[in-house]
Amino acid sequence: MKIQDSVPRPPLESAGSPNRAGETPMTHQDSPARPPKMADVGRLAGVSAQTVSRYFTGTGYVGAETRERIEAAIAELDYRLNQSARSLRVNATRTVGVLTTGPSLYGGWSTISGLNQAAAAAGYSLLSVQLEADPAGSDAPDWMHRALDRFLSARVDGIVVSSSHPGIEDLLERVWERVPVVILAGRSWPLADSATVDSYEAGVLATEHLVALGHERVLHLAGPEGVNEGVERERGYRDVLAAAGLPALPVPRGDWSAASGAAIGERVDAGSFTAVFAGNDQMALGFMSALRSRGLVPPGDYAIVGVDDMPDARFYSPALSSVSMDFVGLGRAGFEMILHRIRSGERVPRRVIRPVLVPRESTRASAGGTLPGRPAAPPPAVERSP
Repeated sequence: MKIQDSVPRPPLESAGSPNRAGETPMTHQDSPARPPKMADVGRLAGVSAQTVSRYFTGTGYVGAETRERIEAAIAELDYRLNQSARSLRVNATRTVGVLTTGPSLYGGWSTISGLNQAAAAAGYSLLSVQLEADPAGSDAPDWMHRALDRFLSARVDGIVVSSSHPGIEDLLERVWERVPVVILAGRSWPLADSATVDSYEAGVLATEHLVALGHERVLHLAGPEGVNEGVERERGYRDVLAAAGLPALPVPRGDWSAASGAAIGERVDAGSFTAVFAGNDQMALGFMSALRSRGLVPPGDYAIVGVDDMPDARFYSPALSSVSMDFVGLGRAGFEMILHRIRSGERVPRRVIRPVLVPRESTRASAGGTLPGRPAAPPPAVERSP
C-alpha cells in the first residue's frame, strides 16, 4: 500500500480569520515564542509537513497552487530553515549511509531498491554496508561498529538503518548527534525518525484469513528470536487465536530462509495442524517443498499463507497466498525522511505502511467455501496496534 500524498486543500485563509474547523490560523504576529517549524507552515498552508518538505528538498511533485500557498505561509510566519541543517548542507557529500542485513532477504533488498530509486531522483549516492544475516552471531556487534565507523569516515550526510539486529539502537547513540538517522526496522526510537511496514498487522491478516476458513489448528513458522519483524508477526498470530478462543501451537523458528522452512517441514508432525502461517514467503516455500516430498500438498491437505508477497510466490504450484508488504515504498519513504532531516534539521512523524492480504490457491477453500463440514466464519475481532 502506497503512502498517500496530500489531497487538494482550500485556499489559504487570511490571517486572523477562522478556518473551516473554527480555528484561527497562526500568524507571525501571534506565533508562540519558539521559532515556527515546518509543521506550522504546513498547517497554515493547508498541507502536510511532508509536502512542505518536498517543496524544500525538491523531491516529489508539488503543484503550482500548493507551492504558492506554502510560499505565502513561509512569508507570513517568517519561517527559516534550521541553521544546523544549513551548516550540514555546506559540507554535504550528497551521500547517505545504509545499514542493512544480507542480500538473501527479500524485504531487505526490496527496501534498498526503493532507497536507490529515491536517492537517484534526488541526485544522491548510497554507501551500503551489509551485516551478517545471523543477528545472534558473535561478530554482529563488531560488524555494526565497523559499519558506523565507515559511515563517519566517509562523512555521509545521513544514515538509514534497514536492519533489525538487536542492539543496533544502542550503537546508534554514538552517532545520532553527529548525523541524522532514520530507522526502517519496525521499532520506533526516540532519537531517530522511523518508518515501517506493519508486521503486527501482517500477522493479524494472515491468521484471520486462516481462522475465517474454519481452521482451528494453525501452526506458525516464526522468524529468528528477538528480531522485531518476527516478534510482531508472532504477536499478531497469538492475538487472533486468543480472540477466537483457539490455542497457539508450539512455534518452530527459522532464519527467514527457504532452507530453514524446509528443515521444519521435514520434522514437523503433519497431523498436528491444518493450516500454516509462515513468517515470510521464503520459509513458506521451503516448508511446502518438504511437505510435498511427504505427499502433502496445499490446499487439499493443509492451507498455508506467507508474508512479503515475493514475485515468485504467485508462480509456485500451488500459488502461495501471502501478505503484501510494500518494501519498495518503505525505502522511498525512508529516503524522503532522511533528506528532510538533512535539509531542514527537523523531525518528521513516524510513518506506518499497511500490509495487504493477497489470497491465492494455497488457501483456496473447498467447494463448500470453507473446510469440509464447517460453516463460514467471520474473523475474530482483534484490536489493532495504533
